[in-house]
Amino acid sequence: MTAPGAAAPTTGATARSTVAATARGGVWGAVGSATNAMFAFLLVGLITRAAGAQGAGAIFTGVAVFTIASNVCKLGADTGLVRFIPGDLALNGGSSVGSLLRMAVLPAAAAATVTGAVLLLCPTVATTLLPHLPRADAVALIRFFGMLLPAATVSLLLLGATQGYGTVVPFVSVEQIGKPVLRVLIAVPVAYWAPRMMSLAAAWLLPALAGLAAAWLGLHRCRTHHRTTAAPRGEEPVSWRAFWAFSAPRAISSVFDISAVWVGVILLSALATDAEAGIYTAIGRVVTAGTLLQLAVRLPVAPQLSRLLAVGEIAEAHQLHRISTCWIVLFSWPPFVLIAGFPRTILAVFGPEFTKGAPALVVLCAAAMVNVAVGNAQTVLLMAGKSSWHLACTAVAFAVQLTVGVLAVPRWGILGAAVSWGAAIVVENLSAAVLVRLRLGFTTVAAGYTSALGIGLAVSVVLAAVRVLSGDTPSGLALSLTFGLSAFGTFLWRYRTPLGVSELVQVLRRRTA
Repeated sequence: MTAPGAAAPTTGATARSTVAATARGGVWGAVGSATNAMFAFLLVGLITRAAGAQGAGAIFTGVAVFTIASNVCKLGADTGLVRFIPGDLALNGGSSVGSLLRMAVLPAAAAATVTGAVLLLCPTVATTLLPHLPRADAVALIRFFGMLLPAATVSLLLLGATQGYGTVVPFVSVEQIGKPVLRVLIAVPVAYWAPRMMSLAAAWLLPALAGLAAAWLGLHRCRTHHRTTAAPRGEEPVSWRAFWAFSAPRAISSVFDISAVWVGVILLSALATDAEAGIYTAIGRVVTAGTLLQLAVRLPVAPQLSRLLAVGEIAEAHQLHRISTCWIVLFSWPPFVLIAGFPRTILAVFGPEFTKGAPALVVLCAAAMVNVAVGNAQTVLLMAGKSSWHLACTAVAFAVQLTVGVLAVPRWGILGAAVSWGAAIVVENLSAAVLVRLRLGFTTVAAGYTSALGIGLAVSVVLAAVRVLSGDTPSGLALSLTFGLSAFGTFLWRYRTPLGVSELVQVLRRRTA
């Protein structure tokens, strides 16, 4: 006979299992994030040194257009797959996954094909985006990006479906390891033997074809090897109306999300100079590298949250949000403090002309720390089905960025672009945090969170002291890394229990064994 209180251990075991699964995904995501950051850094360095600031600015303007277009053409369906596949697996044994894939892929592939045709057939787009290039060069560059747009879009959708199966391995393997590594392997000989704009653009673009093949294989493997242990509950499958009622607002908000990263490059290219666009691209890469640890945690959290909310395990979803936010603050705050303390030294890696972007890098680091502080608030909104709320947050933030950018870029150049993006980051994340707390009841601040924030502040004091004594120099950066890591390790061990570090350690031990 089961005792009346026997259900509690089951719930606790479920919560521990969910946290452990998130930790496993987070560890794998951290490996991918580190690889992505390193090779993206190398690629930007190769392109900027081979093509110069102006040539790099033109190439990365093309990259910006391609990235924005591929994310627009997804129509939010990748997030829809992450949102609905876990629930279908839990409630219906995955019987409707094929239907969900057709709902997602067919409209998105059609949108990508039409958009690619526009880039191929309308030279006005190229000359508007790249007014400082010769017409023939600008048209050829944008057409090259348009040719591979459908492949990149479908690849992102298939990887979103694999995330719905609760694994981040295909996404990390393709987007964070495979493509960045392959781009550098292609760019190294190109930069040495043929350092021209089109050949360097090809080094960035061609891995998209390999990514599509790898994404398809990853999804096929998930579907073949998936075995559900839950008995189907006979729930109604997700309809086209329900799928697109969620995905359509996400389609618009994803445009704002990805545009926020690249709109500064486009504004600088159109309103300032290609050289400033190239410098700003390098700054954006550094800031994005700092957020990759946050992405490493967010990737496994999303499908877990969706599954928990689908089966009604609300308390476990709240716990997962708290502990994942704690990890994000713990591991992401100190790197941004370090970057903000040594901006000239870090940007000098790209070349001496890039150090003029140091003030802009400091501004974006400050804004990114606000992003880190709210953790997975935006993921909670989406996985709770509130894509329209998320759209409202991103729309307001994008309006702020565009308004500030148009006013500030002609006057302040790179710094104006950074101020506009930083303002958007703060507005979007604070509004999402307020909605999550007041409308959904997800609390962020708890014992673990305050410990993580305290450790971040303590490490910041150590880094600031070294910075004041040594200056913004390579030797100062090395000393800050040494003392900062020592302080971080000491505090991490001291507060390992409230920080939930034991789950991460257990995962690492099992993988080592």
